[in-house]
Amino acid sequence: MTIAEATPDFEADHSDRAFLGHPKGLGYLAFVEGCERFSYYSMQTLLVLYMVNYLLLPEHAAGVVGLETLRGWYGGIDGQPFASKIFGDYTSLVYLTPILGGLIADRWLGRRTTLILGGLVMAVGHFLMAFEGAFLFALLALIVGVGLFKGNIASQVGELYGPNDLRRAMAFQIFYIAINVSVIAAPLISGTLGEKVGWHWGFATAGVVMVLGLILYIMAGPWLPPDNRPSKNADAKPAEPMTRQDWLRISAVLTLVPVLAVALLTNQEIFNAYLVWADQHFQLSFFGTTLPTSWMITIDAAASFSMLAAVAAFYVWYGKRHREPDELGKMIIGSVFTIAGGLCLVFAAATQGDGKIGLFWPVMFHLLNSIGFAHILPVSLALFTKLAPARFNATIIGIYYLAFFAANYIVGTVGGWYSSMPTTSFWLFHVGTATVGLVAFILFKLFLAKRLMGGAPDER
Repeated sequence: MTIAEATPDFEADHSDRAFLGHPKGLGYLAFVEGCERFSYYSMQTLLVLYMVNYLLLPEHAAGVVGLETLRGWYGGIDGQPFASKIFGDYTSLVYLTPILGGLIADRWLGRRTTLILGGLVMAVGHFLMAFEGAFLFALLALIVGVGLFKGNIASQVGELYGPNDLRRAMAFQIFYIAINVSVIAAPLISGTLGEKVGWHWGFATAGVVMVLGLILYIMAGPWLPPDNRPSKNADAKPAEPMTRQDWLRISAVLTLVPVLAVALLTNQEIFNAYLVWADQHFQLSFFGTTLPTSWMITIDAAASFSMLAAVAAFYVWYGKRHREPDELGKMIIGSVFTIAGGLCLVFAAATQGDGKIGLFWPVMFHLLNSIGFAHILPVSLALFTKLAPARFNATIIGIYYLAFFAANYIVGTVGGWYSSMPTTSFWLFHVGTATVGLVAFILFKLFLAKRLMGGAPDER
């Protein structure tokens, strides 16, 4: 008996409003994703600081299996540029592998089995971080685990709703709020343990939370959409051929991926060179106590959480009085705020002088960038789930994460420029990339949106 057969009573209808007016399954999926994102952002928050301040020091680096080989592949770079490159490759690859995870789920194992395997492999990766020599093997396990997990949970959120259910976009807002609660908690718990007690304590905490998330997911089975494991019956109905509209939707997805990647660069740099800059130049000492640098991620996550809630509430209010912007309209608005946030970092670098940088401009950056985040990330994910042909749902969500793969891969290279490039110019470059994203979204909306997305269901 397949998992799908074990939950025959599930229906995606308007009557299930047990969780904040949404299906009960959304609550479970949001909490499970929160656990997975806690573990991931614990790793992402600590990784660059761990490498720069500990692992890549000569007395520790010598014991890491394969590190010298990797250094040779990167051209012999060392120090902060080496750490940024490792970080960029790691954080890009975790967003490349969801395509494979989606294919495995859609064609062979089904979403649930694939997701559970991914969570187990991720937990192993976090626990391997306790052993310095296994550092690269731990990163590999995390890359594979996220790939099996990531797209297969987001696609289930979309399937909780019918094609014309107006709650879908708000569901992804709630989904992202759960993520941001985890991003707030990860630096406070894992980041503080890692920086103040011991690096391995932070990584182990991430592994424990991942295991708890898996247990919760298994318990949630009766309230989740049926699994998509392919039938093995000999008389199974053959898949219907792809229609012209299906191909148009896939074209829209493929067109949006590189545009979204460029628009994400400033946000993704927060976990790379931005943390190194903050560690070296921000005024983080108050009343004789120096705050962990990783708490800057908590500031960012708190701002993101607040702005996600505020933006969602604003559009509920606005929609009762005016016509609400469509998805691309919101992404255009978000790009404007991202540009404004990047300019705050330019001002901070330009006005630093000989002292430390106060937190006014960084906090303004996080606030404005978070408004941009609230307009781009949940909206774009909801848009992709709407565009995805039903039988390629998980695969299309995997393709969505190609934008993060590209953004993080570029950040891995660009982050290395921080050590050799004037800081003002470094952040101006990021403002420029956000501007490119803005222009591309405008052009897409003006000239391509109607042709490529005309057949997608209208959810408004």
